[in-house]
Amino acid sequence: MTRPAELHRFGRVERWVHWLVAVLVLICVATAAILYNGSLAVLVGNRHIVELVHVYSGFALPVPILLGLVSRAYRADLSRLNRFTAADRLWFRSKARRLFGTDVGKFNAGQKLNAALSAGSIFVLFGTGIIMYFPDWTRLVWRTGATLMHDWFALAFGILVVGHVMYALRDREAMRGMLTGTVSRRWADREHMLWAAEHDSTDETS
Repeated sequence: MTRPAELHRFGRVERWVHWLVAVLVLICVATAAILYNGSLAVLVGNRHIVELVHVYSGFALPVPILLGLVSRAYRADLSRLNRFTAADRLWFRSKARRLFGTDVGKFNAGQKLNAALSAGSIFVLFGTGIIMYFPDWTRLVWRTGATLMHDWFALAFGILVVGHVMYALRDREAMRGMLTGTVSRRWADREHMLWAAEHDSTDETS
């Protein structure tokens, strides 16, 4: 049987969730930079509007993530991302495994780690943001701690986002998968060997 040259990687819901979250995160990063950098703040002006855009974009971040749960494919991807295996630990240790996709399923260990750190950062930033935006709800010591934690997590998350974007731009095939939903068989065989094999077994049984 002839193997298809293209493989389906992401459905419409998965892609929409990814890009909606990406847009909201970039808005939060940009507005945070304006709020914390005096030169940018003076250049842009309208600090109150910038602050409102930052706050409401942050509050909106969990919405697409939660709405995506209606999709079975999206829930399956979350399950894959949440499952670290012995092969993932070997992937971190071995450069050869990272280069040739040995024992790699739909997501490699780096992608799983990035997803976990991103989800954790969004959760912390969302929670601390609520405490900061509604100061009457908590004690002063909580607000002080929340502000400090929000600032440091925002910095770390910003660095994580920059790294993610840089890696995405270097791998055009992975980017195409998130834009169109399909990737080439050649790329899948090289980068995600086990996932490509899953497609073969599915095709044989269908």
